[in-house]
Parts: sequence; C-alpha cells; structure tokens
Amino acid sequence: MKKILFLLLILRMIPAGAQKLHPFRITDGEGHRVSYRKLLRQAAKADVVFFGELHDNPIAHWVEIKLTEDLYKHKQGKLLLGAEMFETDNAQALKNYLDKKIDRKGLDSTARLWPNFKDYKPMVDFAREHHIPFVATNVPRRYASMVFHGGFERLDSLPRNEKQWMAPLPIPYDSTLSQYRKMRNMMPSHRGANLPKAQALKDATMAYNIARNMKEGYTFLHFNGSYHSAFHQGILWYLKRRKPQAHILTIEVVSSDDVHRLPEKARKTADFIIIVDKEMPSTY
Repeated sequence: MKKILFLLLILRMIPAGAQKLHPFRITDGEGHRVSYRKLLRQAAKADVVFFGELHDNPIAHWVEIKLTEDLYKHKQGKLLLGAEMFETDNAQALKNYLDKKIDRKGLDSTARLWPNFKDYKPMVDFAREHHIPFVATNVPRRYASMVFHGGFERLDSLPRNEKQWMAPLPIPYDSTLSQYRKMRNMMPSHRGANLPKAQALKDATMAYNIARNMKEGYTFLHFNGSYHSAFHQGILWYLKRRKPQAHILTIEVVSSDDVHRLPEKARKTADFIIIVDKEMPSTY
C-alpha cells in the first residue's frame, strides 16, 4: 500500500506541462475506452462482480480498494466481499478479526495468510470497520495438491469433517473449457492432466461459497487471480450451474507495453479490462 501511495504522490508532482503519464486504462471487452464511473455503475447492478487481478500489481490493488469503498457507498452498505486469498478452514480466524476479537498479530498466528497479505489488508480492514461480511471462499491448498497428485478420486477417501472445506463431491468437470485446456498444455506429462482438475476444485469451491453467501439486493465483490474468471470461465462456470439467473460482471487486469491498446489475446476476457503499464513496479 505504501508503494501505491508513493506512486500517486509522484504522479501529482509532475508539472502540468510535462508529458502525461498513463499507468493504466479501463476498456470494455473489445478494447474501447470506458470510464471508471461506468464500471462502478455496472458493478452496482450486478449480483456478483469478479475482480480478476494480477497478484503483484499495485494498480490492481488500488482499484480494488477504491471499488470496494465506492460500491459500499453506491449500494448504501449492501455489499459482500470474498476472496481466493482466504481458505475455508481459515474462515473462523478471519471472522474473529472482522469482529475485532483478535488483532492483526492474532490473525497472522491463526490463519494462513498469503505472503502479500498487505495488498489485501485495506479491503479486509474496510470490511472490519464497516461490518461487511468477508467470505473465505477458496479450498485449502492441501486438497488441491491431493487432486494434482491423484485426481478427484483422491478426495473420496477423506473423512466427512474434511469434506466440509470444499464444494460437495463429486466435482463436475469440463475438460473442453479453453482455460483448462491451456493449463493442461502447460504440463504435457501424465500428471499434467490433473493440473486443471486441481484448478477446477478451487473454482468449484469458490463458486459454492459465493452462491451460499449471496443476498438479494446485495453485490458480492470477489477478488481472485485473473485465470479463475477469464473468458467467463473458471468460477463462473460453476456459479452459473448453481445460480443460473445471477447477474454477473467480470473485471480483468492485463499488463501491456501500450496501455492505449488492448492486447489481442486479452480481447473478450472480461466485461471490463484494466490495462496496466508493464513497467509498473510489483508489490512483491
């Protein structure tokens, strides 16, 4: 967060006559420029908004907290939050922090926080101060690892108390989805066939926890890596099976050496796309 504030301070110090800097631009899925105001208006109409981020990108994290704050105002408090970065077996620890029963040190000692938790802390703290539910949606990583090493069938032998941390079994799976096919091609070995299945377990579990925490009239803003919601696949494929009538909006963050032009491979990845200058320093 300090890096983001420093960046904004530097931008403000640039003389008016100097060449303008454009660290990012917002477009629609076809690459046509749109305003943040339009993105906010459309997000406020949605039941669920997926923010597909680049985990180490400061612009993504800055827009995330601004969108959280502005949606809360626009929806008059009818906002729900959730994130891939928190796993279901850490939900109680997260709730204890939100309810101010423990401090940051207590959260760190009772939950498995991502190394760059500082990038998500502003959203978590906003939820804490405004009494906004923040859902731990992701499956514990040990179960995704089990699927990677042995397929979905490895989950069948788990005791009932462990199955509570994931979407109900069996996990539906469509290997023809383009994002899963791409992931499969990343690892052409026999074990590589399980790589997208491990991803699917995460997607299914996140969709399951989003679906059961949705509320009529509320917008559920979910933070996840871009691959989990790109091209309206991943989590969305599973959520649509549970909530076919839900109004869903997607945001993706892409990095490019020209923020004025959407890379061809990023076309139609989402309803709104944030193009970030690839020279933007990372947060970790």
